[in-house]
Amino acid sequence: MQILATDRPPALDRAALAIRRVDAIPVALPLRKPVRMAAETVMHTRNILVRIEAVDGTVGWGEAASAPTMTGDTLGGLTAAVRDHLGPALIGTDAWMRPALMKRLRAVLHGNPGAHSAVELALLDLAGQASGVRLIDLVGGPLRREVAPMWLVGNATPDEDVAEAKAKAREGIRFFKLKVGVKPLDSEIVTALAVREALGPDVSICADANCGFSYDAARRYLAATREVDLLFLEQPFADGDLKGLAGLARRTALPIGADEGIHSLRDIEAHAAAGAGGVSLKLIKLGGFAAALNAGALCRRLGLAVNVAAKMAESSLGAAATVHLACALDNIDWGVSLTHFYLAEDIVRAPLAMVDGQLTLPGKAGLGVEIDEAAVARLRVGNP
Repeated sequence: MQILATDRPPALDRAALAIRRVDAIPVALPLRKPVRMAAETVMHTRNILVRIEAVDGTVGWGEAASAPTMTGDTLGGLTAAVRDHLGPALIGTDAWMRPALMKRLRAVLHGNPGAHSAVELALLDLAGQASGVRLIDLVGGPLRREVAPMWLVGNATPDEDVAEAKAKAREGIRFFKLKVGVKPLDSEIVTALAVREALGPDVSICADANCGFSYDAARRYLAATREVDLLFLEQPFADGDLKGLAGLARRTALPIGADEGIHSLRDIEAHAAAGAGGVSLKLIKLGGFAAALNAGALCRRLGLAVNVAAKMAESSLGAAATVHLACALDNIDWGVSLTHFYLAEDIVRAPLAMVDGQLTLPGKAGLGVEIDEAAVARLRVGNP
C-alpha cells in the first residue's frame, strides 16, 4: 500500500523550487546525564544535520542520529552519504518533486536509511517553508494535535529510578519506559515493582531491554513483574531472534514489542508472524517519513500496536519530525518516545516543551522549529 498524499507535490502549478546547495553538518550534542542501555552508554549523541537551500534563499533542515548498533549508520558514514552522494544528486533539481527525487536518491545510494531520512525531512521542511504549510499538512493532515511523550527511566539504582519517576509524574508525565537488561536482573525486578508502587495503578509503564535479555532472563522478569501490569516488553532479544520472540510470545500474555529488528515492511510482517504485539517505528530505521507512514498503515492492517520513537538523542528538529509522524498515524497505542528532553544543549531557538505532560504539534511552517545556526556552529564537529 502506498500513502498517496506523499506522492503529490503541494501544487502542480507552482514555479520550480530549484535546489542550489546541500550541506551535511555533523554535530555532537551533549546529554544532561549518561543514558545506559544494554548495548551502549550514551554521553554525547552524534547526529547529522542536512541543510538544503533553494535558489530563492529558502532553507529546509533535516536530522538523523548515528546508530551503529541499530542501523549501522556512523557519523562518518552519514556525512559521506549526504556530502558525496545524495547532496550532489539534488543540485539543480526541483524540490517540489520530492517523491521522484527520493526514488532517484535510492538508486544513487542503497541502504543508508538515516541519510535518506534526514534528506527527506529537509526536503519536506523546505517545501513547507516555501509554501507556509506545516509538514503534516503536506502529507495529508493531522489525526491529533498533541501527544503525551513517555519518559525513559534507567539509573544506576532502583531508588534513583523511583525518585526520577515520581518527580516526572509530578510534572504531568503519565507514561514511563524502564530501561532493562542493564542492571542485575533482581535489581531490575525490584525497580519495576517499586516504580509501580510509587506511581499507582493509572500510569502506563513498559520495559525496553534493547536486545539485552537472555530467554531465561526475559521469562523470569515477566513472571516476577506480573503485578506491575506492564503495557509491553520491547526487544528482549537480538534483532534477528524471531525464534526466541515466538517462543516468549507463546508463553506470556504480555505483548512483546520489536524495535531494533524493524527496518522495513518485510520486517514488520515477519515479526507479526512470529507473535509480536507491536513495533517501534523510527524514521532513521525505515528511511524516511513516507516509509514510516506506509509502515504505520501496514501495522494497522496487521493489528499491531505502534510506538513512534526518536533515537537517543535527537534535537528538537528530529523531535518535531517524530511529533508530526505521531500526529499523522491513526494508531499510536504504545505511545511516543521523544529524546530531546535529555539534551544539555539543543540546536533550535525554542526547544519543544511539554505542558502538563502534553506536547503540542508545532504550528509553524515545515517542521515548525527555528534553527539556531550559532548553536549549530558551536556544536559542529570536524568532518569524520
